[in-house]
Amino acid sequence: MNYNQIPSPCYVLEEEKLIKNLELIDSVQKQADITVILALKGFAMYSTFPLVKKYLKGATASSLFEANLIREELGGELHLYFPIYQDHEFNAAIQNATHITFNSLTQWEKFKDKTIAAQISPGLRINPEYSPVTTDIYNPASLTSRLGIRSAILGDTLPPEIEGLHCHNLCESDSQALSTTLMQIEKLFGHHLEQIKWLNLGGGHLLTRNGYDIENFIEVVKKFKAKYPHLDIYIEPSSAIAWQTGFLKATVWDLIPTPGPIIAMLDVSFTAHMPDCLEMPYKPQIQGARDPQPGETTYRMGGLTCLAGDVMGMGDYYFDTPLKVGDAIILEDMIHYTMVKTSMFNGVKHPSIGILRDGDFELVREFTYADFKQRLS
Repeated sequence: MNYNQIPSPCYVLEEEKLIKNLELIDSVQKQADITVILALKGFAMYSTFPLVKKYLKGATASSLFEANLIREELGGELHLYFPIYQDHEFNAAIQNATHITFNSLTQWEKFKDKTIAAQISPGLRINPEYSPVTTDIYNPASLTSRLGIRSAILGDTLPPEIEGLHCHNLCESDSQALSTTLMQIEKLFGHHLEQIKWLNLGGGHLLTRNGYDIENFIEVVKKFKAKYPHLDIYIEPSSAIAWQTGFLKATVWDLIPTPGPIIAMLDVSFTAHMPDCLEMPYKPQIQGARDPQPGETTYRMGGLTCLAGDVMGMGDYYFDTPLKVGDAIILEDMIHYTMVKTSMFNGVKHPSIGILRDGDFELVREFTYADFKQRLS
């Protein structure tokens, strides 16, 4: 691929790959008889929403601004789950909403009357006290989690108006984790399932990952639905939809020798533009690079902010052709959980956003000093 037409830095979504993911997910939702909606928390590139809405019936929002974006750009079912709802924005948040989940019984009691009056289907988020996630900041199901109601707190009966339960405890997980989750829900909350109309199993189902056992996912869901045929089942992935659908193009601007690796100074920031690389942490793939062997010249990717830790610290890279100033660096799989988490820390310019469609590049958005200034006062 010729990357010369693409500015640097730039997030580039490859439309053909997004369509492939959406077609797979649509096939799964039809075979399993479930509804898949988009979670904006991981993928909110609304220039793709005309395509997304061909396959998905709606989306879920965890803030007023996300809800507004769904209303304006996507349409369809609007599911709300805010960890807290605030008095001054609740009325705006529930406009055109179809489903709403409350994080606590306290929040439900506070906003119950307005919810019922607006004829929105209400639910409660539950904590299944199980998660396969080992990274603490991504694990929402610990005993001390602030997200969801534990069975001991919920008690033996649901509030009579509650129509759904919402569980989110997975992160890029497999179908066996879903099976275990459903068993845990039955164990802790099974006595509530006859009352409700819908069960939202959240995100983290990485259906589009190579090797994911799609058939087992479908079988697990069908067995569960056979026991509870009255339930509408929802999942709300974001990573699965945008998984490996594009890249972040960067450029080498300097090479800093050290007693260890050579630091390749890029025009992007791990802190500001790829925070999951530091939070998870994980090492992204780079085109033309591999893990180094002993004795080989190694390169460590460095960001352009003045933060000492703005480097790819999870491992170094080897390039068959030694890097030089001006080389393009293509960081793979940089569409989900990147743009939604970026900042303009240090005043660094936000990467542009573009789409590759049938081999042609379309520049969708550039950022300027005004974008930085308008975030401050």
